[in-house]
Amino acid sequence: MSTETTTKEILRGGQFLVKETNCEDIFTPEDFSEEQKMMRDSVIEFNDREIVANRDRFEAKDYALTQEVMTKAGEMGFLGVAVPEAYGGLGMGFISTMIVCEYISSGSGSFSTAFGAHTGIGTMPITLYGTEAQKQKYVPKLATGEWFGAYCLTEPGAGSDANSGKTTATLSADGKSYKINGQKMWISNAGFCKLFIVFARIENDKNITGFIVENDPSNGITLGEEEHKLGIRASSTRQVFFNDTVVPVENMLSERGNGFKIAMNALNIGRIKLAAACLDSQRRITTNALRYATERKQFKTAIVDFGAIKSKLAEMATSLYAGEAASYRAAKNIEDRIAMRLAAGNSHQEAELKGVEEYAIECSILKVAVSEDVQNCSDEGIQIFGGMGFSEETPMEAAWRDARIARIYEGTNEINRMLSIGLLVKKAMKGHVDLLGPATAVGNELMGIPSFDTPDYSELLSEEKEMVAKLKKVFLMVAGSAVQKYGPGLDEHQMLLLAASNILIEIYLAESAILRTEKNAKRFGEAAQKEQIAMSKLYLYNAVDTVIKNGKEAIISMAEGDEQRMMLMGLKRFTKYTNQPNVVELRNTIADKLKAENKYCF
Repeated sequence: MSTETTTKEILRGGQFLVKETNCEDIFTPEDFSEEQKMMRDSVIEFNDREIVANRDRFEAKDYALTQEVMTKAGEMGFLGVAVPEAYGGLGMGFISTMIVCEYISSGSGSFSTAFGAHTGIGTMPITLYGTEAQKQKYVPKLATGEWFGAYCLTEPGAGSDANSGKTTATLSADGKSYKINGQKMWISNAGFCKLFIVFARIENDKNITGFIVENDPSNGITLGEEEHKLGIRASSTRQVFFNDTVVPVENMLSERGNGFKIAMNALNIGRIKLAAACLDSQRRITTNALRYATERKQFKTAIVDFGAIKSKLAEMATSLYAGEAASYRAAKNIEDRIAMRLAAGNSHQEAELKGVEEYAIECSILKVAVSEDVQNCSDEGIQIFGGMGFSEETPMEAAWRDARIARIYEGTNEINRMLSIGLLVKKAMKGHVDLLGPATAVGNELMGIPSFDTPDYSELLSEEKEMVAKLKKVFLMVAGSAVQKYGPGLDEHQMLLLAASNILIEIYLAESAILRTEKNAKRFGEAAQKEQIAMSKLYLYNAVDTVIKNGKEAIISMAEGDEQRMMLMGLKRFTKYTNQPNVVELRNTIADKLKAENKYCF
């Protein structure tokens, strides 16, 4: 069910940094197949009918409604899109699973969380790590919504340090079962799930182990009260207590001590799906803010015509456009990598696991970027609504509250920022991404005399593409210097890692937006992409500023004397436009199109 798989060389995860990507080689939302568009429209109809129409009930903490709509989603097949047909699912390709996740998630953060917890971390560990017997027994029930799943990893003393959990699993004397004892917290879907994926430590093992635990209150399982949260109010979130809970040995997931690996790999998929889940929310927020601005008049003028509001709307649309481009670019890479491994004889489990793991860097980048964009977007949405935006009567305050959790779960954005750099360095050490060669070349370039040739930028977006190439040099200069200076101790310099990650994120998002626009301009014509061109230029302009700020911060914090001066000169050279964009004109172009269409229309 995979979309067409390219036979060309597929870039490995992280290689976007050191290898050029042609626009023809990336997938964009404009490439959705007819089947994918039909699935998208079906999900939009479901979301409008079952979720958006009941938004007030979700905000009033109607947990039963969350369960009821989840059951209906199961009946529609939406809970099983990523599950192989052999286990009762639809077995759709990775892009299709992204589409379903995106468009089912924008009606309510409560439902979005329940859906993500069930289809992702509640089901995936079994489809990807379960034995055939485990899959046959549990996955069909989960795929159809007969049962719901939850994921028990976090504990009072184990959040970001997930492998430090105190929950224990003790083998019985007859060797037939384990007794699980411990406390888990922030467990989504706990109030109505029938199955937990539980992580516990056996004896003094270095790493935790995963178990499938059926939710049977007579088996020592008790729940805390529903947590009262800032947002996602109708998402059931409880503590779960295990007291001598007996689990058959055959319910161990994968091998003893493999739990941390399962937890991390499940989160890789969860991260890119979370990015997808934020996209349609951002789309709705932008459209709602736009329509309010069109109706709201001050000084006898619709506020949508004021430059201060146009600027906000243009920026909201621009970050969304880039987020869409980057998310589906990575999704296609993952889908292609999975197809390639299947063709090479890997099992579905191996292919999916390795396919996603390959792009773990991109998954972390997307999780951070899109979760922060939807938060900023909802914040500006409240600002456009003015006082009304602060009221529960309008959709903005709930959108803001619901967006806030996206920066925390699936690994905090701080963890994901550091992870992206750590994974990149590991890939370089393994020889999967050649950072040394390009970093050395940048060093040599810094020592040389810069070219004074007049560049030819007559081709569409050619200057922007050259700017992205230069931003990559900034990253290689900063990160290369940090690795050289601190070596294995780089992990201890978290502020430098955050700065490097901020540069990496902006490069991926800016390049994705530009390549999307270039591809579409070639096939649909430049005139049809006027506003998309403006958004690509505006995103890049903002990205360059972010790179300058973070690059400077890193350089002056780790280098001194001549080295510092040389690197600052490099930063200036690699972030310099030949032709500065007219930012006001770009924003006006984008905002005028939004106003004309009365919705986010790209």
